[in-house]
Amino acid sequence: MGARGAVTVQYAAAGALTALWGASLPSIDARLDLGAARLGAVLMAVAVGALVAMPVAGRLADRWTGRRVLRIAAPGAALALTGPALAGSAGTLTVAAVGLGVLLGGLNVALSVQAVAVERAAGRPVMSTMHGTWTLGAVGGGGALAAGLRAGLDARTLLVLGAVLLAAAVTAAGRRLVQVSPPATPEPDTRRGTARPLAIAALGLIGAAAFVAEAAATDWAGFHATRVLGADTATGSLAYTLFLAAMTAVRFIGDTARSRLGVGRTVRLAGCTATAGFGLVLLAGRLPAGDLPVTGSRVGCAMAGWALAGAGIAVVWPLVTSTLGAGGGSARQLSAVTTISYGGGLIAPALIGLVASRASLPVALLIPSALVMAIAATAPAVLTRATPVPSPIPTLTPTR
Repeated sequence: MGARGAVTVQYAAAGALTALWGASLPSIDARLDLGAARLGAVLMAVAVGALVAMPVAGRLADRWTGRRVLRIAAPGAALALTGPALAGSAGTLTVAAVGLGVLLGGLNVALSVQAVAVERAAGRPVMSTMHGTWTLGAVGGGGALAAGLRAGLDARTLLVLGAVLLAAAVTAAGRRLVQVSPPATPEPDTRRGTARPLAIAALGLIGAAAFVAEAAATDWAGFHATRVLGADTATGSLAYTLFLAAMTAVRFIGDTARSRLGVGRTVRLAGCTATAGFGLVLLAGRLPAGDLPVTGSRVGCAMAGWALAGAGIAVVWPLVTSTLGAGGGSARQLSAVTTISYGGGLIAPALIGLVASRASLPVALLIPSALVMAIAATAPAVLTRATPVPSPIPTLTPTR
């Protein structure tokens, strides 16, 4: 296994870890009788832990290297699943959730640092493909837990087993992670500002817009299909599945698209595609059933819209991290962009829910719709400006 393969395994394991946590929430809720309020507090605990840890992880990665942080955070995050799995009360679960969030935050930053290193060493885009393996890992992790529960296995046993297996996998892959020779300090005119605070903030806001749109699909696509469009629950569950499937497929061709079109044209196409997708979702609620002979119903219109939205959003975050990395951004700067971006995704579900409760869900979905339009309009200039003049490729040294 080479350096790129080691990071790819880490991405797949991170996706599986996230899916195991998310898919286990209903069983944890039933076992501890949490209810909506306490479950929301647990999810907030994970978010707070992650947001606090991300800037710290960036500083540690600059001091210790991302490889060392990832070697600690990846198996630590996997084993942290055992805390929620074995928690005997809501209080214990909340404490365990904070710990899980801290390690997940460190894991996300360290993964990005290593992926940037591998891409710079390869001299060609590979970021989108590595993020594609994250979604495959998520599908596999969620599917494995669902299959185990259907077979009658205990959720706690499944989580502990999954934690141990993932920890073993990332520990083995961690032996092939790479140490990157730091690039020489560039001349003042050789780079176009990725290290400037305004550029860091702009890249973070682009990432946040993408995560808000993704959170809208994750948490509200099925609800929109059933409550707004009148679909049955089985059909409603397909909405996010189509979003995720489209996102996964496009991520595996995203690097090729970027190589052929360039960063600016790729992100513009992505933003326009996502905008068209959210447009179809919003249009579906305005049409009576049976008005669309091609798709057969307004539900079909919405499904097509969520698929387009997933296809468009797929490459935005990989492009953001890749652009910052190519510009010589430090781990601390990458952690700042990650914190801003993930913060948007963590705030989005509550914000959309608040607007939906005060107005309606279609009105609330205008928020991600406007943000993907902003990506199409502004991200090409931001990413193009942040793209550096080519610099020497660093050396990757496999270590044990």
